[in-house]
Amino acid sequence: MKFIKYALLLSALILALAGCSKDETAGADAKGTSGGDLRVAVPSEPPTLDTHVNTTTISSNIARNIFETLLTFDSKGEIQPMLAESYEEDGNTITFKLRQGVTFHNGEEMKAKDVIASMNRWINVSGSGRETFKGASFKELDEYTVLLEMEQPTSTATLVLAYSGGEAPTIMPASLLEGKDEKERVTEYIGTGPFQFKDWKQNQQIHMTKFEDYAAREEPGDGLAGKREALVDNLYIIFVPDSSTRVAGILSGEYDVVMELPIDNVDQIKASKAVELKSVPRELLLLYFNKKEGLFTNQIARDAVNAAVKKEDVLKAAFVNPDYYNTNHHVMLANQETQWYSDIGKDEYGAQDIELAKKLFEEAGYNGEEIRLMTSRDYDHMYNASIVVQEQLKKAGVNVKLEVYDWPTFSERRNDPNAFDITIITNKGKVEPTSLVWSRPTYVGWTDSEELEGITSKIRQAPSLEAARGYYDELQAFFLDYKPAIKMGDGDMLFAGRTSLSQLEDIDGLIFWNVSNSK
Repeated sequence: MKFIKYALLLSALILALAGCSKDETAGADAKGTSGGDLRVAVPSEPPTLDTHVNTTTISSNIARNIFETLLTFDSKGEIQPMLAESYEEDGNTITFKLRQGVTFHNGEEMKAKDVIASMNRWINVSGSGRETFKGASFKELDEYTVLLEMEQPTSTATLVLAYSGGEAPTIMPASLLEGKDEKERVTEYIGTGPFQFKDWKQNQQIHMTKFEDYAAREEPGDGLAGKREALVDNLYIIFVPDSSTRVAGILSGEYDVVMELPIDNVDQIKASKAVELKSVPRELLLLYFNKKEGLFTNQIARDAVNAAVKKEDVLKAAFVNPDYYNTNHHVMLANQETQWYSDIGKDEYGAQDIELAKKLFEEAGYNGEEIRLMTSRDYDHMYNASIVVQEQLKKAGVNVKLEVYDWPTFSERRNDPNAFDITIITNKGKVEPTSLVWSRPTYVGWTDSEELEGITSKIRQAPSLEAARGYYDELQAFFLDYKPAIKMGDGDMLFAGRTSLSQLEDIDGLIFWNVSNSK
């Protein structure tokens, strides 16, 4: 069995997402209890739990309790098998030996046919699949062995295959996918995970239950790797858009866990002896341009917005306290600078020039028409950042209209080039830069550039990650020149759990397996 270490790349990210909460107490000691319920309040309802086609954080946070991947990451940033028993890389191929006796929630055993159906669909319908594995395919060698054949060796291949965030390469039953158009969303959520899907009450909650026949790995739990166990009988994900209601609910005990807490309520939450507050550096705050239609198809207009905004003011509006944000100029998280760092753009990060912005808007042909800035109140940081950007652009003479939607509507409208001109979104950090969603022609803003394709190809096809790092400056220079989006900086995600929980960690999203509740 071959283990590929990426500690240099991933240790900073894993630490950021698991062990470096800034002003919160340590997790509670294990209570040794099992059974009962876990009630988790989240700010929005996911558009789908079909992991192959959705990039939203809320979808991946929920879906990874149901679905699993061939590979995953341990706490040291090493890639470990999950549904695979072992894997072997050899140039442009990777051979996966599958675990035997792994059961789907519908009672079927996972075999090669399921992996092939799932992974070939994922390659074709997900942005990360299409871009990293263009021309690649999975083939069956026997019932428990599959072969990934790629057009060329790819330095980032196993990193992407181990990722459990947006557009995760999860395994579903072949019987679920047969007869469906590849781009048709899956609406039956059947995986191999420790929790199984029970029901979804629209605008209310998603209910998952312990999967009694779950085939756990034997190794101790370590990061996202090793043994996973549902220690509660019921997992409820409750949609609570109002942040004050989420705060009141965690303090009263109505909820056991709350995601996306407003920083304004930090002191109130810290004062409770029954609640533990945690924060993790995880989010990239970006202003996205509609580059398909309208004013911002013109790069000069994008330059004008860049001159008009003061990034740190926007970042402060979103995350309030400097303890919870980082004025980071380059496109990866600051916590990943051991592997990915560029000085390019550092000196220009704090610049704002309103007069230059006015001149550039005039040069771009702007005549006072209404610019639609789309946002959602379901996420306070997005909405608050949008208010500041609106005011900054008004100072540059731009007629900006704020259009506010609930998260499901926002998630749908952001895919429509007729629906907005600019928008502000937080994206989760990725394990390598070619997976950053702003680079995808199918994601918000529709970045379509041959120059970018050339740079990302160099990174992916580099003989090693050390060699790939040499092209990061090129990617950063492209980002600042072409401006597919404008990065404001990095922000933390705040969450809280009741002290009745045995442990609560965030490793690229909250982990609900291996968590007991003594309430």
